[in-house]
Amino acid sequence: MAGGELALNVSSKEEAECLRIEAAQRDPSRFAELYEDNFERVYAFIARRVRDRDEAEDLTSEVFHQALANLARFEWRGVPFAAWLFRIAANAIIDRAKRAAKERDVPGPDQPAEVGLEDVEQRAQLFRLVGQLPPDQHRVIVMRFAEQKRIREIAHELGRTEGAVKQLQLRGLQNLRARLSDTHG
Repeated sequence: MAGGELALNVSSKEEAECLRIEAAQRDPSRFAELYEDNFERVYAFIARRVRDRDEAEDLTSEVFHQALANLARFEWRGVPFAAWLFRIAANAIIDRAKRAAKERDVPGPDQPAEVGLEDVEQRAQLFRLVGQLPPDQHRVIVMRFAEQKRIREIAHELGRTEGAVKQLQLRGLQNLRARLSDTHG
């Protein structure tokens, strides 16, 4: 019975999203609901790929602007609305990288810069070590360095003091240094 209830919830969730999309297509002021439902996911998707907060914010804004402008062409196919937004985001990231490459005359996404095997291995090892940190330290390290958030923002999101966040960051970095020195002898 529980499996049937889950299927019912999923389809009703999809139906609710479909209805919100149709409402926004009829009345663009209703797009705000779709924006609120998907903003964090789209921003996180972009932030993980561009690693620059200002650029991630600009791209996220661009994605939702394009989505609103093209909402009339969106057709519901049973796939979450976020998938369409992610596709717009991926295209926006590629377009921005190509424009930046032309401006700076550096390799674009189609021509990746040479990365040595040693660099890849070091990054993979660091990624694994961050994953092995205690949960609080892991979250702070990821938010601080991968998501490029300020201490104040992290403290607010985690419901902790700035001092507690700084302490978690310090312990996390010390933990990483110790683990790295253990692996490198």
